[in-house]
Parts: sequence; C-alpha cells; structure tokens
Amino acid sequence: MERPLVVGVDGSAPSLRAVDWAADEAALRGVPLRLVHASLWQRYEGAALAEDLDKPSEETLAEDIVDAAARRVSDRRPDVKVTTLIVPEEPEYALVREGREAAALVLGARGRGGIAEFLLGSVSLGVAAYATCPVVVLRGQPDGQLRPVTHGRILLGVGEEAHGAEAVRFAFEEAERRGAVLEAVRAWRCPAHETTDHPLLAGEPARLHEQRAAETLEAALDEVAAQYPTVRVRRRTAEGPARKVLLDASADADLLVVGARRRPERRVGLQLGRVAHTALHHAACPVAVVPHGAHDD
Repeated sequence: MERPLVVGVDGSAPSLRAVDWAADEAALRGVPLRLVHASLWQRYEGAALAEDLDKPSEETLAEDIVDAAARRVSDRRPDVKVTTLIVPEEPEYALVREGREAAALVLGARGRGGIAEFLLGSVSLGVAAYATCPVVVLRGQPDGQLRPVTHGRILLGVGEEAHGAEAVRFAFEEAERRGAVLEAVRAWRCPAHETTDHPLLAGEPARLHEQRAAETLEAALDEVAAQYPTVRVRRRTAEGPARKVLLDASADADLLVVGARRRPERRVGLQLGRVAHTALHHAACPVAVVPHGAHDD
C-alpha cells in the first residue's frame, strides 16, 4: 500500500500554499494526498454555543475548509487522488499520528503578529520535532504565494554521518524526481585556540578541519550517490557555523533538506537540533526535516 502525503489544512494562506506544494509533490511521487484538519474548538465550546452566536459550527467550518482544499488539489492536479480527515483533536497530536503511515507531512509556516510569515507556528514546530516521517514546512515567500520552481537546486545540509543517512537519501530522491542538481554542503570551523600557537602555522589547522569536512561529506554521500547515477551532485565545504552557511545558501534553493536528532528528554526546539530549528525559523525556501530512523517511501 502506497503511503500518502499528508497535509495539515486550516484554511489559512500558508496552509493553502502547503496544499499546492503537496499536490505537485504527490503528482511527482505518484502517491495519494490526504488532507487533515484537526481542532479542539468543538470539544471545548460545542455546536450549541456556535448556534447561540449565530455562527457556523466548527464541524461545518472544518468541512468547508477541507472541501475547498480538496477542490484546489483537483483543479491543480486532477490526477492526484485526495482523501480528507477531520478530527476534534490537538493538531500536533493528530498530524504526528497520521505521519506514522505517511510518506511525508507537509505544513505551512504559520506565525504570529505583524511578521507572521517570518515566525514559525507552534503546530509546525511541534510536528517537525516529533513526527517519525519527513516533515516539509513551506517557508519562503512572505506573501504566502507559491511561485513556480525555477532554481532546479536541492540543498542538503550534511551533518554527522550517524544521524544523516535518511536525510541524504531523501535529498537524492527529491533531486531525482525534479531533475534538479543536488548541492551537498558540509560546514566546518577551526577553533580559535588552534590558530594562535604560532602565526606561521595559523593556516595548517584550518586546512586540517577543511579536509576532515570534505572526508565527512564524501563518506555521507558516496554509498547513496551510487544508487542515483542520474543525479548531478555538487559537493561543497564552507567555513562557518552550519546554520549561517545553510541559511545563506537557501536563498536560491527549491528545498533545503536537513536531518534531525531525536532527544525525547529535551524540549521541542532543542530536540530538533540547532541547525534544523534555525532552518525552520529562518530559511528562504521550503525546509524538509528528516528524522534519523524515518521510514522509507
């Protein structure tokens, strides 16, 4: 049985942008799309109160939201099979549960206040932290519009090999589907204390760290690359904090792929790891967070 792509929908502009992206992705993958709306409003307030206020009940609103999203998919990608689900539950819990049988979860980047598109909503952050499948958060354009993919470039942040195999494979698959170039980046830094012993030797420690970064990059990519011979790969090492390196590179990428280390004993943000957490908040393109141990399609 093919795992569907699951999209969280709430009627907002960011969630509709996620629906559009997911419809295109489902068509590329040849898999069904599942639209999920989850809310606790009706459980807490009930339909009776909605009638007293002369407003539609939450159930009616939810049906309108998912029906509109389903029509949007049909208009955009008529070949994609669509199913819907409405549940009176916390969105984070519902989406993480649905993700157990999904190829991936797709969410809009919802924020708060006057700079909404620049802040990540709690639902997207919570789902990215706990889902067992890849989670794609539609960051990018602050006006909420999904622009045609024009860069032809998938960006992969290569971390420690033990935590990144799934992310590497996911990035290769996405590049292959799109006929895009895969740019794999490994950041490196030379600790300050290693460059101060002698001025004439200042460059040697830096070269050593750069060489190690290149070796880590090769080790992470080679085995998977052999399975995707048609994918063009650009390997690049860059000096600096990984977060900054990837954010800068995301400006002209169609998708940024990062791995996630699971740390159940910690809070949500730290559980994702600093690189994934920063990418979700600030990347200039959609971000795919792929957890270590994520199932295959």
